[in-house]
Amino acid sequence: MSSSPSHTSDAAHGAAEGDDKIQAFQDFLAHHVMDSHHWELPFLDIHTPAFITVHGIMLLIGTAFLCLLFGVVYKRKDDVPRGMTNLLESFIIFVRDEISIANLGEEDGRKFTPFFCSMFFFVLMLNLMGLIPLFSTATSNLAVTAALSMITLGAIISMGIARHGALGFLKSFAPPGVPLAVLVILYPIEILGTFIKAFALTIRLFANMLAGHIVIFSILGMVLLFGALVALPAALLATAIYFLEIFVAFLQAYIFVLLSSMFIGASLHPEH
Repeated sequence: MSSSPSHTSDAAHGAAEGDDKIQAFQDFLAHHVMDSHHWELPFLDIHTPAFITVHGIMLLIGTAFLCLLFGVVYKRKDDVPRGMTNLLESFIIFVRDEISIANLGEEDGRKFTPFFCSMFFFVLMLNLMGLIPLFSTATSNLAVTAALSMITLGAIISMGIARHGALGFLKSFAPPGVPLAVLVILYPIEILGTFIKAFALTIRLFANMLAGHIVIFSILGMVLLFGALVALPAALLATAIYFLEIFVAFLQAYIFVLLSSMFIGASLHPEH
């Protein structure tokens, strides 16, 4: 027995409606996790020029905010910092003592503290901005994390050459006492390992920041698929993951700077 035309029409309409919901969900997810030239604000849609994207704008805003934070808000007028200055000082001292000096030694660690503090606060700012409504996560962009990693790679190579000379830097990839037959294989691997370190920094930060936002927006996007029935559970679960992402933002900034300090320290002190 063949189905009636009305039943066939209802089935086709239901399938089309389901496809529309899936497409809406995909568009919703892609818009919030991918970079673009379209920045949606409550009463204004901004279409950025061809030479900059939304993530590029986030980089500029983050830089401007950090300049404001440390140029205006941060005030060290007396021996005992207070308020926001005290909070920022606690992060600076932590980066100096637990990251920079711990991995580069007392002398080099103090010299590199401004570099690592700048990197830490910049990465942290970009991570946290992605958790603010209407903003976007620049560190979920592979190009951004690759650029940050290239800074670390440049420091590894340039500081190693500056400290040991070009020849000494190249010799540092050859562990002493290794037989020549093994060294022929090991030496290229050690050189390649320097670039793999930068690649690992790139992927680690990119993947962690992108994954968290995909999870949050996927949960919220379930409302588009299933309607008000899942709205409350989805909102509660997304809120819980949101607070977890705040912790992840700090953690990933810390890990990025920690690994960078370890890699640079190994370049300056290959004997260790």
